[in-house]
Amino acid sequence: MEKNIRDKYIVVIGLEVHAQLQTESKIFAADATTFGDTPNTNISAITLGHPGTLPKFNRKALTYAIKMGLACNSEITRENIFDRKNYFYPDLPKGYQLTQDKTPICKGGYIKVKTRDNVEKQLTLHKIHLEEDAGKSLHLAGETDTLIDYNRAGVSLIEIVTEPVLRSSEEAGLFLAEVRKLVRYLEICDGNMEQGSLRCDANISVMLKDAAEYGEKVEIKNMNSIRNVQRAIEHEIERQIGAVEAGQQIISETRTFNADKGTTAGMRTKETLNDYRYFPDPDLSPVIVDETLLESIGREMPALPEALLEKFTAHYNLPEYDALFLTETKEMAAYFEAICKKQGHPKAVSNWMMGPVKSVLNENGWQITDFPIKAETMAALIQLVREGSVSFSAASQEIFPVLLENPDQTPLTIAENHNLIQQSDSNSIQPIIDEVIAQFPDKVKAYRHGKKGLIGMFMGEVMKKSKAKVDPKLTNELLRKTLG
Repeated sequence: MEKNIRDKYIVVIGLEVHAQLQTESKIFAADATTFGDTPNTNISAITLGHPGTLPKFNRKALTYAIKMGLACNSEITRENIFDRKNYFYPDLPKGYQLTQDKTPICKGGYIKVKTRDNVEKQLTLHKIHLEEDAGKSLHLAGETDTLIDYNRAGVSLIEIVTEPVLRSSEEAGLFLAEVRKLVRYLEICDGNMEQGSLRCDANISVMLKDAAEYGEKVEIKNMNSIRNVQRAIEHEIERQIGAVEAGQQIISETRTFNADKGTTAGMRTKETLNDYRYFPDPDLSPVIVDETLLESIGREMPALPEALLEKFTAHYNLPEYDALFLTETKEMAAYFEAICKKQGHPKAVSNWMMGPVKSVLNENGWQITDFPIKAETMAALIQLVREGSVSFSAASQEIFPVLLENPDQTPLTIAENHNLIQQSDSNSIQPIIDEVIAQFPDKVKAYRHGKKGLIGMFMGEVMKKSKAKVDPKLTNELLRKTLG
């Protein structure tokens, strides 16, 4: 689409993010919540809504929802009522969904993001509410029938609803990434979008810059990655602008996203709130949140990414780029700090984390929790380099790989067994330097006539003759002194 046409419009985006809470049982029943179990085995009469059954609220789901609200600076609702949201869908066994309509557990709040232009934005939330998940419809290749798996029905959810304040697919991606980071830090959801434990619906509309009202919004469902959310939004923006430019009317509807084609397609017209016929569930008592409970949950809150980012840049004096990487997960931040407690040089630790450690994680598809080398062992390896006992090259290319295979060994033992300990006294290094200088008289003459860049060649020759067992810093000093 031409830029001058796109620039005529304001894009308005609101997101609805569903996060499955990591409770061992469902929100209103004792059924298990394990992902991947045989279809229709984690169900009961309560999940299926049989006559005479009564739901019982899962207290841990309440705790997890409040934690998310506190992390998002939301107001916590003291008296919570659950409502029945009535609609027919094959994977909704009761014919209604238990949710919160008028009394969401968390009201307002915000999540901060920073754009690629380094602009910090505070994206406002409308609410976070608790509800139960639906089942799952399965459409097998070559089959005309739809299969229903009710294992997911009744699993605890929070729905995080933004105000219509997002203005680009980039902001949507940043918001989702921050939500995923938060729920993982809080350990309330695993954030896995491919398995559906974190899902996003996007509401999108476009309006001319001088328009007084928003355009008709379209909801997009079935997106299983942050990248696909961004792709779907970009396609929908262009589709809607193209339709408006052609004089067509935008229909308020629900659309699905085809990840292979990168396009959206209509599913059904959008329901209104009246269609759902909300009313308070008669089988569930109001849930009261008192100050004692709030204070207890507040004490359990971990350090969050924003606070750790500030700590890593201010206390450890790291560049923001390093700090962002190191605080991407709570486990990564904890591993970094554990090394720092044993090794008092944060930047050196960061360089190892963002260099050799990151490479190994990427190559193996590991998280830092899969990394076999203990923090104290990494600290000892870094110290060997810092004190000049081994070179960084020897440490990263020879000792580090051995530690990955034998994490119980010590870096010093490996260095000694592989004859990697550096010569770090001038009496042992000077004879090698003298030998190299005698070997290249023409280069020495050129160096002394101003070609100071030759120092690198001399260093390389010394390293070659010593098999990289000399202290580079001391060697450089001795070379310059000898060459004059």
